Amino acid sequence: MTTETPRTPLTPAEAEAVARAAHAGQTDKAGRPYAEHLRAVAEGVRRRGGDDEQIAAAWLHDAVEDGRLPDRWLEEAALTRRTRDIVRAVTKRPGEPPEAYAARILATPGALLVKEADLAHNADPARLAVLDGATRTRLTEKYARMRTLLGLVAGNGGAEELRG
Repeated sequence: MTTETPRTPLTPAEAEAVARAAHAGQTDKAGRPYAEHLRAVAEGVRRRGGDDEQIAAAWLHDAVEDGRLPDRWLEEAALTRRTRDIVRAVTKRPGEPPEAYAARILATPGALLVKEADLAHNADPARLAVLDGATRTRLTEKYARMRTLLGLVAGNGGAEELRG
């Protein structure tokens, strides 16, 4: 009987390289390279006191949801269980109600901080300003509702998550 040697988990820099390769050529709603969003979320997690597992998850947070990496990759990748769980928690599922999505994030240690940074960048007024009015309004309302479901109200800032 052989025992598998545990692999060293991907560092945030290695997760960044994987994410940049996976999202190569992808743009956001404003036509910007998608990697700019990933970088902003990872930096937001770092600024909020996130650890290496959360920063790695921030880089990978949209890879499965956007179909850039299969769920099988996530299962087999050299990631800690916590990083994998965070990525799964913040990955929206088709047809999933926002309440169920928020509940999964809140139930997963470390995920709220990643989602908070994601929402902060998605709702950045400068980023939204380049979109048409209807899209800007729809997204602003969507992000505000998710912040409410997650308990990320003004003054809260997710500080309790820093200990998660």
